[in-house]
Amino acid sequence: MLRHKLIHPRINEVLGRAGHHAKILIADGNYPASSKRGPGAELVCLNLMPGVVTCAQVLEAVISAVAIEEINTMMYEKSGPYALKEDPAVWGEYKKVMAAAKVRLELRPIEKWDFYKAVETGDHVLTIQTGDQQRFANILLTVGVRMD
Repeated sequence: MLRHKLIHPRINEVLGRAGHHAKILIADGNYPASSKRGPGAELVCLNLMPGVVTCAQVLEAVISAVAIEEINTMMYEKSGPYALKEDPAVWGEYKKVMAAAKVRLELRPIEKWDFYKAVETGDHVLTIQTGDQQRFANILLTVGVRMD
């Protein structure tokens, strides 16, 4: 029986094969997951309906199961129809999840188009598509090294 929070069999399988520097994308419901991913990346769709499940919920499960060395968010637009004037509220949710899991990393935003490029590499092993409707909720995790 698994001891961490993550119980999804396919996600556990992919994470079990992932090594140091592998990238895991937790995508919001607006992310173009069918076209913006690495050449060998698996796609697991958890988008049951708008808002279910959320990126923060998936983050909680994933960081319970695998060591993470870097966490990148997609930087929000400051002009145009999707613009925000401040950091998305979801980033605060991520910080709470990370603190509860004792993950002592900073969220490092990547400009939107560079974020897509970071995902479309051979290191990208998994996209978990959520139903999260919050703007700029995408989060890219880099697998670290188990130290215990």
